[in-house]
Amino acid sequence: MSTADNPPLRIAIIGNSGSGKSSLAAKTGSALKLPVYDLDHLHWLEDGRKRDEAEARLLVTQYANTSNWIIEGVYGWLVETALPRAKMLIWLDLPWKECREGLLRRGTQHGETESDQAALLAWAGEYWTRTTSSSFAGHLQLYETFDGGKIRLQTRADASVLSPQTLKHPRPTTTLFD
Repeated sequence: MSTADNPPLRIAIIGNSGSGKSSLAAKTGSALKLPVYDLDHLHWLEDGRKRDEAEARLLVTQYANTSNWIIEGVYGWLVETALPRAKMLIWLDLPWKECREGLLRRGTQHGETESDQAALLAWAGEYWTRTTSSSFAGHLQLYETFDGGKIRLQTRADASVLSPQTLKHPRPTTTLFD
């Protein structure tokens, strides 16, 4: 089968903490048989310390240089590293109520304490007021400047009905649910 019949499939998923990026990536990765890379695992070391920024970018670059993948996370500065190779960008632009419920529902993970989760809730709640690349403003800029296929989902219901098959052949200017 030629590459034209089976083009590389590289999808970046962004959104606030608790928006459902990991769930969507897992569902899509399973359906399309794509490896999924969680930026939390590239940004943070196993002991809870932040990884060196240059090392984290290098890891993302290595994954992005492979044929097929899904890279998901809140860290705009890391997603930027993968976007030149991405064919599709999905932005889970959900309201705070849904993100907060998602964070509370999943509970602590990766060895977090209740104090860590409280700090994460506070940080995630500032998504719309922060001005970093990991904020609403940062994600909006990534979305608006991305020239591949893109989808902006604004409710969990939209995310739940998104068919992985829709993502197989993205058109450069595709936007759904926008």
